Order: sequence, then structure tokens, then C-alpha cells
Amino acid sequence: MTQNVPIKSTKPTSREVIMNVLNGLSIGIIVALVPSALLNKILKAIVPIFPAASSVMALTNAAMVLLPAVSAVCVGMLAHFSPIQTTSLSLAAVMGAGNFKPGANGFVVSGTGDVINIAITILIGYLLILLLGERLKAYTILLIPMLVLVIAGGIGSLTLSPVSKITQILGIGIMQLTNLQPIIMGILLGIIFALLIISPISSVGIAAAINIHGVAAGSANLGIVAASFALAIYGWKVNSVGTSLAHFLGSPKMQMANIMSRPKLMIPISINAGILGGIGALFNIQGTAMSAGFGFSGLIGPLAALDAMGAPTFGSVSLITVLFLVLPIIMGLLSHYLFAHKWHFYDATNFQLNYA
Repeated sequence: MTQNVPIKSTKPTSREVIMNVLNGLSIGIIVALVPSALLNKILKAIVPIFPAASSVMALTNAAMVLLPAVSAVCVGMLAHFSPIQTTSLSLAAVMGAGNFKPGANGFVVSGTGDVINIAITILIGYLLILLLGERLKAYTILLIPMLVLVIAGGIGSLTLSPVSKITQILGIGIMQLTNLQPIIMGILLGIIFALLIISPISSVGIAAAINIHGVAAGSANLGIVAASFALAIYGWKVNSVGTSLAHFLGSPKMQMANIMSRPKLMIPISINAGILGGIGALFNIQGTAMSAGFGFSGLIGPLAALDAMGAPTFGSVSLITVLFLVLPIIMGLLSHYLFAHKWHFYDATNFQLNYA
């Protein structure tokens, strides 16, 4: 007697689609932005004595503008798309990013594009590819690139303006916090920028849009620093050394998918960020609009804070070292002990990243 064994559907669930988009976007951000984060500050310092360093900077800056395409390729690989589907998705993502603009002599490209709209465009393209499936058969190579580019890329181009407006409104709301009492402001800005850095929203973009500066920028930066070191420590046991270091040397945005799928993980991160942001305000740690959204990455935050103190002294260097390195590590270890080992609030596997 034979039994009818049901064939398991290979159609991905909505959760799998969303997680593939978020994970692909996270990987793309790391790949496109880490070279710049690690090298550019050093390269700028040595350009006067080693002019060839400017050529290397050109490479890292070019990599940044390719973020939409790189992220889409990562999503396509995670979704097991064909080369045609993956590269078509990449074309659509570039159209929705908004960093390629028509100019007098072709296109002018700058920045990484709107990360939220990149995610929306990739998601639309992803769903369109799933919808079309194998229906186009021999015409796939002709029609998939055109359909995904025109439909997903076109919709992404239309959503770019309203999505950017939402980001601007968020920035205006954050700007109101700068009028609060300094320590309260520092706590709130530390928390907000820590949450921004693990979301699709650009912390750098928000900081630049509202021209955050002074103590507000310093606290915002320290909030990101606290989140970066905490996330590296929380997942240390399940991630490679390189992946762990990339949280603060590169960007903690690599944890975006894990955090957004488990929102409760924002609680310990927010506590650390709020405490460090408040301490930063207490010690009058300052920054600039261009340093506020970076955290420890490329040493941009610590160096901006040190520069605001005037001529470096043993005391100022020691204070910056404690606030940007020693204290975030201590707080990360303490919160990990409390939340993971004592209260069993999370498990290290919640922060596992697999970039193999």
C-alpha cells in the first residue's frame, strides 16, 4: 500500500521574506560602509604626507554609494534567486535609493541613499519576483530585468519623497529634545540614537538634517557607542571575533534583523545608551553634526569629542578613553550578566550572525 506524502511548499513565508530583506540590508550596509569607516579617518590624516591615500579614499567613498546595489545582491543570495533575478533586484534598489540624480552631463551620485526606501523598493521587487516565479519561462532574461526595474524601481522612486519627509519629521521631533535640561537631554538622545543605529533609519542622516552639535551631538554619539559595545558583548559567544569587532569598528546596524524580530532586545541596549548619554552630558562631551551618528566607527566620535576639548592633555585623553571605551565595555559586561545570566531575558543566540 502506498502513502501520499505531502510535498512541502518551497514558497517562503512573509516572515522569511521580511527577514531576508532585513538581513540582506544589514550585510550590505556592513560591506559597503565598513571600508570607509575603518580607513577614511586615517587616510585623511596621512594625505598631506602620502597623497596616494586620496586614491584609496576614492575607492571607499565609491563603495558607499553602491550600498543599494550591494544590499539587493545580498537579499537575492539569501532568497536563492537566480543571477538574473538578483541583478534585476539590484537595479530596482538603485532607482529607489535616491542617491543617483540626473545632472547636466549624466548622473550625479552622492551618499548612500535613503535606507528605508531601499528596503521598501527591495521588498516590492522581491514580492514581484516571487509572483512571476517561473511563469515567464524562455522570456525570463528579457522581461524580468524590465519588469522589476520599471515596477519595483518605479514605485520606489515614487515613495522616495514621502519616506524622506517622514525622516525629516522624525528629525524635527528629535531636535526638540535639545531644549531640555542637559542631562535629561543626554539620556534621551543617547537612547534615540542607539535605536536609530539598529534600525533602517540613518543616524548620520538624522544628525546632519537637524544639524545636531555640541553636548547634544556628544550624547547622541555616546548612545551609539554604548549600543555598539553592548551588542558585540551580548553575541560574543556565538559570533566570530571579526563579526564581534565589526559592531563598533563598523556599524551595529548589522544586528538590525535580530533586533527588529525581537523588539524586547531594545530594552538593555536603551538602558546602556541612556546611562552613557547622560554621563556624557554631565562631563560636557561634545561633537558635531557629522560625528553624532557614527559612534566609535572610524574613531570619528572620540576624535570629535577630543577636538572639542582643545589641545589634547593627559586628562582629556584619559576621559575620552574612559567614556568611549572603558565604560561601554564595563556596562556591556554588567548588563549582559544581569539580562542574560541572572534574569534570563535573552540568549546569546538571539544576537547570532552568520555571514559565511
